Amino acid sequence: QVHLVESGGGLVQPGGSLRLSCTASGSIVDINTMGWYRQAPGKERELVARIANGATDYAGSVKGRFAISRDNAKNTVYLQMNSLGPEDTAVYYCNVKVLPLGLSRLLERWGQGTLVTVSS
Repeated sequence: QVHLVESGGGLVQPGGSLRLSCTASGSIVDINTMGWYRQAPGKERELVARIANGATDYAGSVKGRFAISRDNAKNTVYLQMNSLGPEDTAVYYCNVKVLPLGLSRLLERWGQGTLVTVSS
């Protein structure tokens, strides 16, 4: 079993910053991709950022404001969010593609979601 625990969401004023964290635990052999998605009310879930093999990928709307990083020793991915605006308000979900012990294929797992609200 693979479990994801997210933290770091909350209420922040426009222009502020937040850092999200997501830690994977369980019988993990390797983690391929770690990333963050978000879903705003009434909208589809969308990719925010992901990191794999040292390469990063960002949604155009967050490029230059958000930074994704990972600590492989801790199986943790971070999302540093700066210059937040009301349009960033959403539930943010951690997403990982892992190779569990005993399997030969990657499994995709989602976190429970953490709410980020940007409002004055």
